[in-house]
Amino acid sequence: MQPTPTENNLPLRTADFSTLAEALDYAAQGETGCNFYGERGALSAVMSYAELRVQARALARRLLSLKLERGARVALVAETHPDFQRFFFACQYAGLVPVPLPAAIHMGNRNSYVAQLRALLLNCQASIGVAPAGFLPYLTEAAQGLSLRFLGSPETFADIPESEHPLRPLEPMEMAYLQYTSGSTRFPRGVMITQQAVLSNLKGITKHGLNIRSGDRAVSWLPYYHDMGLVGFVLGPLASQVSVDYLDTRSFAMRPRQWLSLMTQSRATISFSPSFGYEMCVRRLRMDEVDKFDLSAWRAAGVGAETVRPDPLMDFAELLAPSGFKKSAFLACYGMAECSLAVSFAPLGQGLEVDRVDRNRLAEHKEAVPVNGSRGTVGSSEVNGFVNCGTPLPDLQIAVRDEQGGDLPDRHCGTLYVRGQSVMTGYFSDQKATQQVLSSDGWLDTGDIGYRANGSVVLIGRKKDVIIINGRNIWPQDLEYLAEQLPDVRPGDVSAFSVVGPDKVETAVMVVQCRETDPEQRATLVNRLQGLIREEFGLDCVIDLVPPHTLPRTSSGKLSRSRTREDFLKRVDWEHLIRAKTGSLNGRSAQVSPRDHQTAPCMAPLP
Repeated sequence: MQPTPTENNLPLRTADFSTLAEALDYAAQGETGCNFYGERGALSAVMSYAELRVQARALARRLLSLKLERGARVALVAETHPDFQRFFFACQYAGLVPVPLPAAIHMGNRNSYVAQLRALLLNCQASIGVAPAGFLPYLTEAAQGLSLRFLGSPETFADIPESEHPLRPLEPMEMAYLQYTSGSTRFPRGVMITQQAVLSNLKGITKHGLNIRSGDRAVSWLPYYHDMGLVGFVLGPLASQVSVDYLDTRSFAMRPRQWLSLMTQSRATISFSPSFGYEMCVRRLRMDEVDKFDLSAWRAAGVGAETVRPDPLMDFAELLAPSGFKKSAFLACYGMAECSLAVSFAPLGQGLEVDRVDRNRLAEHKEAVPVNGSRGTVGSSEVNGFVNCGTPLPDLQIAVRDEQGGDLPDRHCGTLYVRGQSVMTGYFSDQKATQQVLSSDGWLDTGDIGYRANGSVVLIGRKKDVIIINGRNIWPQDLEYLAEQLPDVRPGDVSAFSVVGPDKVETAVMVVQCRETDPEQRATLVNRLQGLIREEFGLDCVIDLVPPHTLPRTSSGKLSRSRTREDFLKRVDWEHLIRAKTGSLNGRSAQVSPRDHQTAPCMAPLP
């Protein structure tokens, strides 16, 4: 079994197609395709785009024999396996809408995973449910009592006869797929993306963002049910006839070095990850391992899906410089599922550009005033550093607006709005949620906070995560970054947010995963954190130490501040503590003692 080749015999076309089916029809004329690697890095499956087309069309005829209405939803538990691509493109040819579902039981126990699947099945009104054998029991339990026309594993479809009716692929203005956002599992939002929207976005990504060229090759460990994994590394390579090597997400999580080994083995040029993926490599790699990799071909090391943190990325570049990795390969981008995937890209070959601004002016006046090198370093009490995410793709417009909806000038911080062909038509079966974010003239409220700087987008964070203390805007990632500078705290082990007490006073809270068990050492860590936060930000903060693997994550692997806050409030009788301990706090945080926190005794009092 040989992996599909990098070089192709077809003239390169960068997503200039009207539908995904048309894109596969063209890619199938060449030699490129997909390779799948198992837990130990061994090649487990090979599927050329030509084979994918043949198998998807045969499967589409089986789907037609089920006599579903056009546009019916087909729920697919999206494991990293060739079967996902087969079913996804079978839907394209059969006029059905694929709906990728999470394949990640680690997000919670069996009950919570089943509840999540059921909520998604109900929301998308699925007619068919498909899951690999290992996930089928969960999907079957989730579908109990629902009126699905068919439920089974990919193997069970072999018994369904092929219809003799001609295939009629989805058309440009029809929905291409339904993409669930990685936020709340209790109130799922299915993003409706048309063929026209996703092809427009793919053209922007492949032609303008990545400048795809002959001989490019991609590697991905990103989950198929996340927009970056699906659009960026399933649809993107196919629409530009690029071969792609897949590593299962769980395999990457257990052994991040396999990502780098696969990049070395295939001489791949393109691979993307949220910041935490690069951080995991830094934490798990030893110095004596770096000479085993050859990353010199890696020209586009994309960073997105969450606020880009420059320091851990620079650690990655420094650690792997002996492997040929170039820090200029870092490619910051900004996007979201509601825009198909990408909104903006930094220039290729530039590396990360950090915009250094006055922290106090930003917090108090929402102005991103640049500072020079003499005024301190990024992360100090005077300076914030945010990564420039580049200019919008050609089919998209970006506006920055204040709370009244007025447009803001350069370097004034506000909510980012996006308009263009790549934007969703709305949330499936949720007109109210759609109207809350999508205006009648097509402007999407992204819910992100940022500013423009000389035409580029600079992202700060999510609007819902901003901590407001005494009228000052405190960015949670600043608090988290400060904690991560301590040797006792690992990157990604901190989540900061705020809680409003019964007196309407907003209080900063930081939940920290802590491996230390000695009470004195834990108390010392709490005191150090509180002292640093008071010194840097002039505010008090409740510190909650929790065991490792406690902080909740979204389906894409990002830390979820909103769910951390929910879990904190479940464990702590916050209102009782405020009333009993503090009365009116005048903006200072609660003085919590261990005996008031019986369910989580690691929470320590403020000094």
